[in-house]
Amino acid sequence: MRQFLPISALLLGSAFLLFAGGVNGLILPVRGTAEGFSSFSLGLLGTGWAIGYVSGCLATPGLVSRVGHIRSFGVMAALAAISILASLLLLTPWAWIPLRAISGFCFAGAAMIVESWLSERAAPSERGRVFGIYTMVNLFSSTAGQMVLTLGDTRGFLFFVVGAIFYCMALVPTAISSSASPKPLFNVKIDLRGLLRNSPVALFGVFLVGISNSAFGTLSAVYAERVGLELTSIALFASLPVLAGAVAQVPVGYLSDRTDRRWVLVGLAVVAASSELAFILWQPANQAANLALAAGFGAAIFSMYPVILAHANDHAAEGTAIQVSGGLLMVFGFGGIAGPLIAGVGMSQIGPAGLFATSIASHILLILFTVYRIRARSAVPDADKQSFSATPMAKNATPATAVLAASDAEIREELNSDHEPPADAQENTPENPS
Repeated sequence: MRQFLPISALLLGSAFLLFAGGVNGLILPVRGTAEGFSSFSLGLLGTGWAIGYVSGCLATPGLVSRVGHIRSFGVMAALAAISILASLLLLTPWAWIPLRAISGFCFAGAAMIVESWLSERAAPSERGRVFGIYTMVNLFSSTAGQMVLTLGDTRGFLFFVVGAIFYCMALVPTAISSSASPKPLFNVKIDLRGLLRNSPVALFGVFLVGISNSAFGTLSAVYAERVGLELTSIALFASLPVLAGAVAQVPVGYLSDRTDRRWVLVGLAVVAASSELAFILWQPANQAANLALAAGFGAAIFSMYPVILAHANDHAAEGTAIQVSGGLLMVFGFGGIAGPLIAGVGMSQIGPAGLFATSIASHILLILFTVYRIRARSAVPDADKQSFSATPMAKNATPATAVLAASDAEIREELNSDHEPPADAQENTPENPS
């Protein structure tokens, strides 16, 4: 307890932030469906959020370096609260889309600030445990925020106000904390060309996973409502896959450490595609069948990102682990921009099944490309593999998450590699901080 009391304020602030994010992320598609918004416009909410999130990852280090952590966090939380309240006042998708982009920007910035603060406060011997607790707090809080919608009427103002309250409450623990403000954020330089050279499967795969995961995260509630599920089932349909994906990372990680990770990725894509095909052809209408399929689907799709990350790290040069993770997160964000937009068009054209038609197309492409790469390049020997580690869902991760998850030795290696880049990366090394 003595070790974790100094960071309890940060964990509590993060819990409030993720709770508000869970409320905000689910109330908009549920209320938007009730207001008669089209699937296309609701998909654009996810695209707007992803654009804002990527922008927040890029802009936050500069803001923190100018005004500090506490002021920056206050700005992010205040603007996030304003955006959800403005969504209540302006019940039109063309106002909600830019407001959702503002929310994504603020959410990314606030998460990066908390994560960088935790990273500096965590002792080297406790870094792994702090990261694990932080991940569990975020998963529980986000799920609780989604499930709280089952306790009231989504047609009124209640949950918009609840979300705004918790965004504001996230300010309190850090504002009254006596902990010293940390150093400026660690800048993660992105080298997409180097990542492509090291692991084409990782770069191509994480983009496709970003498409499918973000499409489901944005439009799962819309799908559930369109097939006739009640509100409690809609909340479960959105949250149960995330929980299943978190649990599945344990056996998936065990397997990927003992075989070619690319075959594990193919297996997960096959499981996901099978679930998607069942949704498309069967189109179940009862609660049990939908939740069972959603759990299997979520176990597959939300386990793919950590397998891809581990595979990329197997091929990465020493001192580039944080850079690799930051690059993959940015490419995942680009997929997150495209996924909800494509799925929204699909649902507008062919109905609810359009959501899973988008996902199955991305997973088939993932299977074909990964099998091609397996034939073109031999697997990494087990002795040379990096250890698989459970990873937060990429949609809520930032480049600062990679720093928090890294050991102090890895951070020092990355700092040194900034001054002495590998020979094959001295040319065309981007200078964009994320």
